[in-house]
Amino acid sequence: MANVVSVDQLKNYIGKEVGITEWLEIDQERINKFADATGDHQYIHVDPERAAQTPFGTTIAHGFLTLSLMSMFSSMNGGIKLENAVMGINYGLDKVRFINPVKVGSKIRARFELISAEEKKPNHYLMKHNVTIDIDGEEKPALIAEWLGMTVVA
Repeated sequence: MANVVSVDQLKNYIGKEVGITEWLEIDQERINKFADATGDHQYIHVDPERAAQTPFGTTIAHGFLTLSLMSMFSSMNGGIKLENAVMGINYGLDKVRFINPVKVGSKIRARFELISAEEKKPNHYLMKHNVTIDIDGEEKPALIAEWLGMTVVA
């Protein structure tokens, strides 16, 4: 369950880690389905035999697959949720860096830190989270991103 807070409490969470998810295994089926959905069938993602000959030694998840999982991770204990929210809108990203490839069979999780929260107009709160996608057993994360979300409250 995510942190549900009142708008008056938002300032207390800025600069703090506000959510961490369970680990999720990235299997070849998920990678293949993402390749089909996006049309990105580069062999390093979908051809295990050929990918075994690369420095990765196996297939890797698309960077955008890992990035897209932030939405799911957000619902799994990620980020701040506002009381009386009627709608949340993906507002975009300020920064994304793909640091380390996610090899097939790896487990990943997301950590969310609230870095800003601002009322843009009455009852519309723009929140920015720093999101880090960790890879189990790896020192460097898969990615880091600054993710913006607009929450409308009643």
